Amino acid sequence: MTLDLVLIGFGNVAQRFAALLDEQRDALARDHDLRVRIVGIATRRHGCAHGSRAVSALRRDHGRVHGPAVAGPHVLSFLREALKRSAAAAQQRRLVVVETTTLDIERGEPATSHIRVALGGGAHAVTANKGPVACAYGALARAAARADRRFLFEGAVMDGVPIFNLVRETLPAVRVIGFRGVVNSTTNFMLTAMEKGRGFDEALAEMQQRGIAEADASLDIDGWDAAAKAAALANVLLQANITPRDVDRRGIAPHTGRLARRAKSAGRRLKLVASARRDRRRIVARVALEELSGDDLLAGVEGQQNALILETDLLEEIAIVQRSGGLTQTAYALLADVITIARDLTAPRARRRSPTAAPRSRTP
Repeated sequence: MTLDLVLIGFGNVAQRFAALLDEQRDALARDHDLRVRIVGIATRRHGCAHGSRAVSALRRDHGRVHGPAVAGPHVLSFLREALKRSAAAAQQRRLVVVETTTLDIERGEPATSHIRVALGGGAHAVTANKGPVACAYGALARAAARADRRFLFEGAVMDGVPIFNLVRETLPAVRVIGFRGVVNSTTNFMLTAMEKGRGFDEALAEMQQRGIAEADASLDIDGWDAAAKAAALANVLLQANITPRDVDRRGIAPHTGRLARRAKSAGRRLKLVASARRDRRRIVARVALEELSGDDLLAGVEGQQNALILETDLLEEIAIVQRSGGLTQTAYALLADVITIARDLTAPRARRRSPTAAPRSRTP
């Protein structure tokens, strides 16, 4: 089977994804009978390319696509044209739009529009952008169901750690009723560093230098990134219909270092914890500093590590820990979603998985 991909956004994650496709070409063919072709790329800074130009652009000038710079409506125009050019692949369910543009915490745009147009044009949609899942999951899941296409987003939370796949694929008849976790690498690194006496600005600068912090670092330190992840998790796992604005949010500040050191001296740890739980018919979600006992699993999460604890009805608590994260892990999440689509297409029709059901009413 051959899947055709259109990449919307070609920054560090998408470039690593393209390289990973090349590195895994033989394994994909051998293990999954899968061949993947990149047939189009749209970038904000370096223009757009269709067909063979897109493929060749991956191998020169460090991912630069030669052409006029594009943004906003022009990217949508390119996407619509790409969908028309690949109409045959779309009709055969072999077209996938991979969306990796920058997070917009307010509305999840332009990623949400890109995904909506992709699904409307008969393509599957895959993203590592948490914005669409945090801000418009219900509408996009319903659009995917109407189009009979997949909308997948494993890279939206904790890079390539299979959180959404874990629940969707391996926990039949299990209901998630809540979660709590450390899901922002930047603030967890900073808290660990400040416990050891390093300054707030110094720790943040290191995360920026490593490329871990968001382009707008206030999204990390003010808790917005964690709030977006909490909303995404609640929307998918708890059938909520919330946005980051519905999450009670607190971040960290320079004085937090003193609190972290005081907690550590008392055998406790200060962590920025994202959580959500169903309270009768409401979903209560928050991001806040919590002083945890030393034997709490989340208390042992160091540096850039993340962890998530799912509370379930039948299996009680399930924990998953991410010991390391980065571009390769996020790129792998995109690859895993593409493989999921390929598996769907080769499975007998009776066994094909439908898109995740979406909530029908808002649960603030």
